[in-house]
Amino acid sequence: MEDLRTTTTLFFFFALLISAAKAADPCASQSDGSGVSVIPIYGKCSPFDKPKTGSLVDTVVNMASKDSERVRYLASLGAQKKVTSAPIASAQQLFNIANYVVRVTLGTPGQLMFMVLDTSYDAAWAPCSGCAGCSNATFSPNTSSTYGSLDCSVSQCSQARGLTCPATGSSPCLFNQSYGGDSSFSGTLVQDSLGLGNDVVPNYVFGCVSAISGGSTPPQGLLGLGRGPLSLLSQSGSLYSGVFSYCLPSFKSYYFSGSLKLGPSGQPKIIRTTPLLRNPHRPSLYYVNLTGVSIGRVLVPIAPELLAFDPNTGAGTIIDSGTVVTRFVQPVYTAIRDEFRNQVKGTFSSLGVFDTCFAASSEAVAPPVKLHFTGLDLTLPMENSLIHSSSGPLACLAMAAAPNNVNSVLNIIATLQQQNHRILFDVTNSLVGIARELCN
Repeated sequence: MEDLRTTTTLFFFFALLISAAKAADPCASQSDGSGVSVIPIYGKCSPFDKPKTGSLVDTVVNMASKDSERVRYLASLGAQKKVTSAPIASAQQLFNIANYVVRVTLGTPGQLMFMVLDTSYDAAWAPCSGCAGCSNATFSPNTSSTYGSLDCSVSQCSQARGLTCPATGSSPCLFNQSYGGDSSFSGTLVQDSLGLGNDVVPNYVFGCVSAISGGSTPPQGLLGLGRGPLSLLSQSGSLYSGVFSYCLPSFKSYYFSGSLKLGPSGQPKIIRTTPLLRNPHRPSLYYVNLTGVSIGRVLVPIAPELLAFDPNTGAGTIIDSGTVVTRFVQPVYTAIRDEFRNQVKGTFSSLGVFDTCFAASSEAVAPPVKLHFTGLDLTLPMENSLIHSSSGPLACLAMAAAPNNVNSVLNIIATLQQQNHRILFDVTNSLVGIARELCN
């Protein structure tokens, strides 16, 4: 009996030690089925380099300055006959503006990779061993027992635009892309097991990058959560039933991560929803119907056609995980900004992409921003509508107009406004849900 008590005591002692170790390490993998960790790219748990100098607002301003490339990419989709016609190239082009990554494994046994979370993109890709110009963290196909190459004749190969198939015989599905004017990369379309938390998706098709040249170095890959045929939802079949949600932690949450929940299980029981729309010009994107914007108690006068969802032109409003700051087409943003300034009053200055910065002492009179969607009104907490400068006593309206050099008809609800909210995408039932949640 005494031996039993001693054994039981030791068991609980070691269990407490393990529990304490996990609690002390916010980067420890989750094993309770609660989801996949979503990590800010500059957070403690991220493997990527942290900014060496500068404040949080400097970091956000720098990240937001790269939004123009993201907006240009999203706007360019309307000019393509198929959004997925060049999945690998666009993914690499988007790396420098990624702001959240998720932990996944590739192969058997699983190799840990930190992939960019992208809801407006379909394909997945990863730098593979021996890749010329890639980072040191690469996927090694030779050590995976479930790895397989894809022949040029498979239907997915036509979506990786690049080299053409030979007239006779078989050939691996190769691609060779140029982008950004001075950069290019190449690789092979392959398949292998994709691990997400406790789940494994077998035979997952992704791009295995073998070489890159030009001005940027790829990270550890990209996971596409769009709505196209190469996306996670399409390739996982009935496993997730077309449902996922994420909760993005604030950029201020250096020590914490959010979560990506896949499938209907574990999603909020009570959540406000708005219809999910599908636009044939950009079928991979998650459109919602933004009907208006209020500043304080004032409904901003905006011409309805500037917000209208239009399947003929691709115009409308999307929710996106890769843009940092919410962007409105110029006339819409101007109307919102002018009403905000009218209520705050005072002198305004600019900081990076933010053109409505004011003395932080006036923050007490800063009005809330409310986004009106069909069936859902979202009042943004101050942390989602204002950003503060540590270099001086300034607060800035954390929104901006679409870049002048981008002919965009899209309004984009971006990550800074989504932080500390659970965003639910139910493709099967054509719904988007939004609920306030502490994502840390």
